[in-house]
Amino acid sequence: MKENENLIAPRKLKLLVTVVNREKAEFYTDFIQSFEVNFQTSVNGRGTASKETLRLLGIGETDKTVIFSVIREDLCDKALLALEQKFKTIKNGKGIAYTVPMTGTIGVAIYRFLSNTPA
Repeated sequence: MKENENLIAPRKLKLLVTVVNREKAEFYTDFIQSFEVNFQTSVNGRGTASKETLRLLGIGETDKTVIFSVIREDLCDKALLALEQKFKTIKNGKGIAYTVPMTGTIGVAIYRFLSNTPA
């Protein structure tokens, strides 16, 4: 057996950005974690649209939470589809989600933690 036969390509990572109503942030944080996400952080935000624009769009809540999650690329489609379904079915649970590719991490231990890859 050759020395390189046990080597596999590293799994690529993406940053999943999810914007939801602040009252639903804990629900979505827990939900996203079910996709083998080991690192998440969230920040509070506030929309800047005028009251008239909010009324026209049927949006009443401007207090938002932005959840940043590091997720493996192979799980992105599954997570985005599941989030889309939740946005449609959860009362006051609308939101947006998108991913941004990550081009690198510093250190093998950090990469293994973020990608949920055992040593």
